[in-house]
Order: sequence, then structure tokens, then C-alpha cells
Amino acid sequence: MSEGALVLVVGPSGAGKDTLIGAAKTALADDPRFSFPRRVVTRQAMVELEDHDSIDTAEFGRQKLRGAYALDWEAHGLCYGVPAAIDAAMVAGRVVVVNTSRKVIERAVEKYPSCHVLVVTADADVRARRLAGRGRESADDVAARLAREGAPVPVGVEAVTVDNSGSLDDGVARFVGALKAIAD
Repeated sequence: MSEGALVLVVGPSGAGKDTLIGAAKTALADDPRFSFPRRVVTRQAMVELEDHDSIDTAEFGRQKLRGAYALDWEAHGLCYGVPAAIDAAMVAGRVVVVNTSRKVIERAVEKYPSCHVLVVTADADVRARRLAGRGRESADDVAARLAREGAPVPVGVEAVTVDNSGSLDDGVARFVGALKAIAD
């Protein structure tokens, strides 16, 4: 592959996006075609569950004004940003894999013609257990999060769905397979 690509990993909370991305980063560590940049979030990271850089809202705003983010969005009262360095990685021919929101799909597809979308899903009961296990939200907050449907993938955007309801090994195999198909 001579041209790089952007892979947006989206899906509901608790589907296991960060877990699959982390496992793929390990599985593909020796494959120079792939890049897994850390996003920036205005929340402290739970090291065992999330891989992001944490900053406060004011600093996020300053960095955004300086052009530090290729993509950014707000969700659940937090600000998220994907570093602008992804542009250089794609110019170098790499497949850049980032955990994002469905809110940015349209902007990303317009900005990056070689943009792909992987939707990670999991059964509601599996997601409920995962969300409760994080310990960040009350039972009522978890129930409200599960009741909320995420925005649909925009019309005209093809997405590959990765079901992560079963074992971690199965989810990782499907996810890594989808990434390799994009790179090939």
C-alpha cells in the first residue's frame, strides 16, 4: 500500500474499542504499516482501560487554536482531539487507527479520502458489565448510557462492523483482520 489511510474506530461505550485498539497495537507492533496515535481528552485516563493524554479544558482550547488536532469533538461534557501528526503518518503511507466519535465521521471523510470506519459493537448485557466494571458511573448512569443510541454512520459511508460480544481473542482476531484488510 503506497497511500496511507485513516481508520475511525467508533461504537457505543463498553463495546471494547480501547481494548481492541490496545490489543491490535500489540499484535501489529512489528508491522510498520500501522500507527496508533494517542488521542487527547479532557479527563484523567484510567491506565488499565484507556490510552489517551489528559489535559484540562483551557489547555485543550489553546492547543486547538494552534492547530494541534486533525480532528476534534465534544461528547459527554468532554473534549477529544486526534493529533495533527496523523497527517504525516498517512503521507508516509501508514494506516492510522484512532478511537473517535461518530460525530466526526463526515468531517473525517471529507478531509481524508482514504478514510475507513470500523464500528465495534457488543451485546447490551456485555456492555453493561463492562461499564459497571469501570467504576466511573452509577448504575443509573450506566443504564442511561445503554439506553442512548449513538448517532448512525452517515449515509453513503461504508462501515465494517466488528462484534466484540464474545471472547477477547475472538474480538481481537476480527479487529486485526479488518485492519489488515484495509492495509492490503
